[in-house]
Order: sequence, then C-alpha cells, then structure tokens
Amino acid sequence: MVRPADLPTPSLLLDLPVLCNNLATMARRMADKGVALRPHLKTAKSAEVAMLATQGQAGGITVSTVAEVLAFAGHGFRDITYAVGIVPGKLEPLVPLVAKGVKVTLLTDSVEMARVVSQTAAALGVVFDVLVEIDSGGHRAGVLPDSPALLDIGRALHEGKGTRLAGVLTHAGHSYHCRNRDEIRTVAWAEREALVHAAGRLRAAGLPCEVVSAGSTPTALCGEDFSGLTEMRPGVYMFMDVHQLMLGVCGAQDLALSVLATVIGHNRPAERLLLDAGALALSKDTSATEIMADIGYGVVCDVVTGRPYANLFVTDVHQEHGICAVPDPDLWDRLPVGSKVRVMPNHACITAACHEAYHVVDHGEVIDKWKRFGGW
Repeated sequence: MVRPADLPTPSLLLDLPVLCNNLATMARRMADKGVALRPHLKTAKSAEVAMLATQGQAGGITVSTVAEVLAFAGHGFRDITYAVGIVPGKLEPLVPLVAKGVKVTLLTDSVEMARVVSQTAAALGVVFDVLVEIDSGGHRAGVLPDSPALLDIGRALHEGKGTRLAGVLTHAGHSYHCRNRDEIRTVAWAEREALVHAAGRLRAAGLPCEVVSAGSTPTALCGEDFSGLTEMRPGVYMFMDVHQLMLGVCGAQDLALSVLATVIGHNRPAERLLLDAGALALSKDTSATEIMADIGYGVVCDVVTGRPYANLFVTDVHQEHGICAVPDPDLWDRLPVGSKVRVMPNHACITAACHEAYHVVDHGEVIDKWKRFGGW
C-alpha cells in the first residue's frame, strides 16, 4: 500500500471520494433546477475527471484552450464549448474535429471577429456554432445586454456562411470577489437577468438563441432562480479550495485538492518554517478578498488526517520555498525537518496548473496517477 506520505514532494493529491461527492452535489443541484450541466474542465485538465464529471449528464464540456479542445476530443468528447474569445488564428487546428462531427462551439463579443471568423470558417469548409459573450457585471469581456452591438454580432453570425448563432454566454467571475453567500446570490441574480434580457433581444429581432449559458461555481451553488437559463458551466466545484471555503460556498470536508510538501528547514530566530512547496508548486495566487488576508498562499494541514494546524499558513513563497510563520513554539517539535504536510491551496485552478499529474487518494491510499493536459 502506498500512502500519500510515501510520495516524493511536492506532489499534487486528489481525494477521490471528496471529488465524487462534489460532482454528485452539483449534478443533483442542476437537475433540481432544470438546468443542463456543462462542466468547465480548465481546472481539472484531466480525461478521468471529465469522465466522472459528465456521468449522467448530456456530455457537453467547457474548456479554455485549443489544446484542451484537442485533448478532450481525443478522449471521445464530442460537444465542446471553447469559452474564450475566438480569433481567426485559432480556427485551423479545430477544423479537422468539426469535419469529423465534433461540435466545437466558439465565443465572441466583436462584430468584426464575428464576420472574419465566419469568412475564415467558410473558406476552410466548415461551420462553427458561436455564442455571443455577455458582460453580466464582471467587466472582463462581453457586450452589455442592452448594447446595440449585441444585435449586430448576432446578425453577422446568423447571416455568415461559416457560423451559426447558437445563443448567449456569460461568466460571473466577479462572484469570486464577494464576501458571503448573500452577495453571491445578488451576483447570480444579475447574471441571470443579463442573459435572459440579451436572449430576449435576439429573439425579438428574429434571431435564434437556443443556448443561454451561465456559469461560475459560486453562482451555480448559491443562485436561487435559474429560469430562462439552459445550462451552467461551473468548474472549480470539482475540487473546491480555500477561497470557496471562505466564501461559504463549501465546507472544509469538500476540499479535494492538496499539495504534499516536506518541511526542509527551521529558521527559529525568524520564527519561520520552510517547505519545499513554493511558487512553482502552489502558485503565487492569493485572494483579492479581505476575508482571506491572513491566509497567504495556503493552509498547512496534517499529512494523514488533513486537519489544519492552528493558524499555520504559507505566508510567503519563493520559487522553491514555502515560508510559514510559526504561531506556536510547539510546532518545532511537531513538525521536525523531514516531516511532511499537506497544503490546501487558495485557488485550485492555478495550483493544479503547476503540476503534471494528480496522485489519486482513496481513504488514505494512493490508488492511481492521472495525467493532466497542458499547453494552449
């Protein structure tokens, strides 16, 4: 039997029962709300996780890179939404998939790109379904629901020879900046309102709008009204992380992902404990939310039980060093040099991206190793 503590460090650990419970919880919630679940795999980047996440679902998935489209299509997924604004230079690698019957749905918020993508796709001999991205308050990308550009983009996609207007899509990423579930509910309401209004405008103009796609883990789990939506695209719900925990979206028992690390030094004069998991194992991603100001880069936990040590956080990172301010002198003896710990990351997406594979853990035993996809 191989246990997590037997692995080299740093290693990425994935608790299989917790993962499966998180997947089942989201599947039940979306079924209860009458909304299709199209899991976002940009965090997982794993065929094994994708297969578990789509069990009992329609089978559609969401990705964020061309490399992910190609990788998941290679594992048999045939309904893939590429949820990043498209440009013509990204089309050519996708053409063979579409020609073989894989449905690759694209995204744009630009009438110029809508026209150029349609022309380019037609010249390549294929037709892509395309969604219009809506800004529902995050202000990262998308057109406002009331913008005249919405109808211009819709017409360009509908009338173009290489595109079909599929509908509208938004991502309420600003839900990550909320401080509690009540604030998330407000964002979820605005997310739905923006999409339903945009969809109504397209339909009133005589344009098709089959897909009305929302999605973020906080709004999927905290939203109350999903009427008018056809699908949700959450992603980090599979693993959860400390950020979601602090938002009140999940409980500590729902954290499926952790990084195994070794204590490699004691700096007693500075009251610092050193780990071999630094920026390249944990990332440099900290929360922008003040409720997590003291947590730093991750919560340090017991390697066997997964329980956190009181007030022991990775407070700073260098490339290969994680630095923990030691709040209790007893920790020098409890965590001698050479001992191992688990670090629960703030943001599972970025931490997972630091690693090539998951070491899959089931009731304290390492049972498998699942490779992750990389590249763009």
